[in-house]
Amino acid sequence: MHDSQNDFNKRLTTLNRKHTAMSQGFTTAIRPDGLIVVKPNRPVRRGFPIKGLLALVFGFFVFKAIMLSSLGDITYNERVAKLKQGGALEQGGAWLMQSEPVTVFMAGFLEPVID
Repeated sequence: MHDSQNDFNKRLTTLNRKHTAMSQGFTTAIRPDGLIVVKPNRPVRRGFPIKGLLALVFGFFVFKAIMLSSLGDITYNERVAKLKQGGALEQGGAWLMQSEPVTVFMAGFLEPVID
């Protein structure tokens, strides 16, 4: 009696697992012997959004380049120097906002457009 209950619970668990898998989509195929077989679709695994991260970084560099070209090199560096004198959060912002070759290069392209 106990074995039959365990077998029933195993079959019930298997059916519940199959039902859950099939509820997210399935495909049918006919085997060479004519039997119709239903298989669940694999769930789509979404990885880390690399494109979104790259777009965010590119947008940040464009923002810095616009700021650098609109304020001018001297004014921009003075404001970054003021940030370096502040608290820890402001110093972190100053480190992020400091002008590097990529920002200077992009600002060179944007300067004629902004002026």
